[in-house]
Amino acid sequence: MKNRTVLFVTKAAMIAAVYVVITIVLAPISFGQVQLRVSEALTIMPVFTAAAIPGVFIGCLIGNILGGAVLPDIIFGSLATLVAAVISYKLRGRGLLIASIPPVVVNMLVVPFVLKYAYSVPLPIPFMMLTVGAGEIVSCCILGVGLGKLIQKNKFILGDESLERKS
Repeated sequence: MKNRTVLFVTKAAMIAAVYVVITIVLAPISFGQVQLRVSEALTIMPVFTAAAIPGVFIGCLIGNILGGAVLPDIIFGSLATLVAAVISYKLRGRGLLIASIPPVVVNMLVVPFVLKYAYSVPLPIPFMMLTVGAGEIVSCCILGVGLGKLIQKNKFILGDESLERKS
């Protein structure tokens, strides 16, 4: 039981750390009115491990804090990632592309309102839904699905999944 908990926490921490590093290193394109948050590719990870749910949530939370986001963005942007991760986890048996859709939809619905009301972005919300959605499609559906296929071919990337399946 202890090994399983340690493995879960370690995976979550590693996913969070990678999310934060990618977000901060690519900060100029990770934040703003038109954004391509490459770290959102990690939202495919709940397909492979439940540890990715807290991993991407905490990674997004820390990335937003370190990236200088305002409090509503820190809260609602991170919660959007959490909700999307839970939905993707529930869709894990339906294929990578299907599991990559919740982060796109949830962020399209949440982030434009954060941009409008927390940052006073003057663009119309429907336009920002399109720009956020386009960035999420690139990050989640293209990069994320590509990452998922790489993981499927190289199962060792996530370590011993047999420990996670025992209960």
